[in-house]
Parts: sequence; C-alpha cells; structure tokens
Amino acid sequence: MRALPVRLDAVLVQAVIAAALSFAHLHDLASAAGQDGWKAWAYPVSVDLLLVAAWRRLRSGGAKAAGWSWFLVALTASLGANVATAGLLDLGAVPAWLRILVAGWPAVAFLGGTLLAHIAHETTDAPEAAGPELTAVEPAPQPVTIRPAVPVPVALVTHARKVADEHRARTGTPIDTPTLRARLGVPAPLAEAIAAQL
Repeated sequence: MRALPVRLDAVLVQAVIAAALSFAHLHDLASAAGQDGWKAWAYPVSVDLLLVAAWRRLRSGGAKAAGWSWFLVALTASLGANVATAGLLDLGAVPAWLRILVAGWPAVAFLGGTLLAHIAHETTDAPEAAGPELTAVEPAPQPVTIRPAVPVPVALVTHARKVADEHRARTGTPIDTPTLRARLGVPAPLAEAIAAQL
C-alpha cells in the first residue's frame, strides 16, 4: 500500500502563521489587561470561535445580517489586539477603557455565539401569515388536506438533511415533521414541504 503524498500548501501555511500571530496578540493584550492564567488563553479562542461561527452562518445562506454583524465584531476585536500590541500601546500601563473592553468581551462573545447558533434560517419564500395563524385556527385533520406546493430553497433542504441526520445519529430514529419544524424554526407548511423532500 502506497503512502499518500503530503503536499505543503503555501496558503495553508500562511493561514496557520497568521492565526498563530493573531492568537498570541490577543493573549498578550488580555494578559496585559489583567486577565491572567487560563483566562488570557481563553480570549483568543473566544474571538476566533466567534469569527468561525459568523463565517459559517454567512456560508450557510441564512441570517446574513447577523452573520456579517458578528463577523465584524470579532474581526474588530482581533484586529484591535493586533494593532494594540504593535507598540502603539504600553502593555505595562493599559488604559482603563481597554481593561473594561477586555473584561466585557466574554459577555459579548457569549451573546454573539448564542444568537448565531439559534437564529433560524431566513425563509423569504414561505408565506409569513399562513403558518401560525392558520394552524392555530384549523382543526387537527386540516394539515392532511392538499395544499399548494411551498417553494423550498435548496440551501434549506441541505441544512434540514444535516439536522435530520444528526437526529437519527443521536436518537436512532428518523426525525418527525414537528421536531424538524421546531429545530428549523419554520412554519408548518414549509416544514411539511421540507420533510417531503428528505
């Protein structure tokens, strides 16, 4: 059996070097602002994870405004630390306003990460008023009646497949439509249309 050739990608090497430098700058700034020990190491992880979560949200095709907002917040924190540690700031005498920003970062990162993880995909193709109002008024047998086809974005079906696969892996059973609807945060007609395509 032949060993697979290992190819060194210059772009990947550059990305690793840049990430390591940025990581070190964030650590140094957090440490200078009074966050010592493991806390100083947690700051760069927090900033980088928020960047990744925001980028993932942007790539998933949903909630782009939230994705861009949190991406810019995390990028500003990373870039700010890089610039601050470039000799423009005396790390021996960090100003109070910067200590406040560093101390407040965990709450900002937690909020951003939570919102990015729980924002439902935008479904502009789905009728907004038809979902909750009709299901609250209609009798139980009504969802069985034939409804006009609801257009489903391809990206949403792809995401739903991932959710369904994760559910099957975790529970050992296929996902049902009400659970799929709750996980995706979409109206019942759209959830039914998605379930039909899975």
